This record gives sequence, C-alpha cells and structure tokens, in this order.
Amino acid sequence: MSPTANCPNCGAPIRFRWSSAVQTVCEFCHSILVRRDVNLERVGKVADLPADSSPIQIATEGVYRNRAFQVVGRILYEYEEGGWNEWHAVFSDGASGWLSDAQAEYAVSFAAPVTGLPAAATVARGQQYRFNGALYEATCLTRARYRGVEGELPFEYWNKDEVLFVDLEAHDARFATLDYSDPEPLLFLGEMVEFDSLRLKNLRQFEGW
Repeated sequence: MSPTANCPNCGAPIRFRWSSAVQTVCEFCHSILVRRDVNLERVGKVADLPADSSPIQIATEGVYRNRAFQVVGRILYEYEEGGWNEWHAVFSDGASGWLSDAQAEYAVSFAAPVTGLPAAATVARGQQYRFNGALYEATCLTRARYRGVEGELPFEYWNKDEVLFVDLEAHDARFATLDYSDPEPLLFLGEMVEFDSLRLKNLRQFEGW
C-alpha cells in the first residue's frame, strides 16, 4: 500500500506513488513538501508551469528493456534555446530513473555511483572520459535554469539557481550527463530511445488526436 499523509498547508490528503519519495507537490495548494523523518514540511510553493506540448504526464506508464515503469514526478528546465523535461520514473523492481523529453527526443538514464568526477571548471567540449568501461566525449555544455517541479522526486529540489549540465556521447546510442546542481557532481548514464519503443500509455490527449 502506498504511504499517505496530509498536506501541512491545506490539509489535503497526500498519497505517494513511490514509497521512497523525498519530495512531492500538493495537487490542491501546490505547496512543495519535503519528507523529514515521518513528517511533511512545506518548503515553498511551485509556480504555475508553462504550457507544454509533451504527451507524457504524471502517471504515464511504459516499458524500458522489459521493465515496466510509471512516471511519478518531473523537473522542468529552461535555457536560451528552449527547455526540456526530466520525468522521474519508478520501475517495477523499485529502481528510480529518468525519462528525458526534449523537442520530441527521448532518453532514459540512471544515476551512476562514480567517484572522482571532473570539476565543472575543467570540462570542455571535445574532452573524453571513461565511465563504467565506455568512452564518452563531451559534446554540449548547457547552463539551464530551474523552471518548476511537480509530483514525486528522489531528492529535495525546488529552489535551484542556474545549473551546468554537460552532455557526453559514446560511439553508439549511449550517453552520459554530468550534473553540477550540487557541490559534488552527479553522473547519469543512459541511452537514447525511440518513443514507440517505450510502449507508453496514459498519455496526455491533445485536440485533434
């Protein structure tokens, strides 16, 4: 059974789709709630999210490499050339991953526990790094701004300023992302995927579909 609680701001019931969620957003008053031990603490309020053309939404379900997953949360970023979604996906085995959605291109990735990652100031396009035995080349450095969140996340994330992301590519569909949103860099490893291969259901419906 999914854990439940009440919003400390408006009293509305909060039901977690994922038992390990650290943060969620109240669907009624849009308060950002962080779990502190057994209690929920209101830490802010999410701004209205901009209109979005993504067919994915909270509770969308799909399959990746024969593993079923459900979308339970989202971080929305914006930068000079547009924006993208990072959908938090929880898999049937309890694993937590990310489904990136940018201009109709999709990718699935997972946090990789790798130490000794390069500092932000040392990374440049064309540099190569080896992660988990594969060679990756830095292809794009993006400074993005946090635009908003919804749903459940595996960490506290609601008031970030500008963040540096470094995208790296291997010689196949695999990619890596260095995330400098925290003092210690994070690494995510994944691959590009075709939309149809995810076998998504419970998608948003648009007029004319």
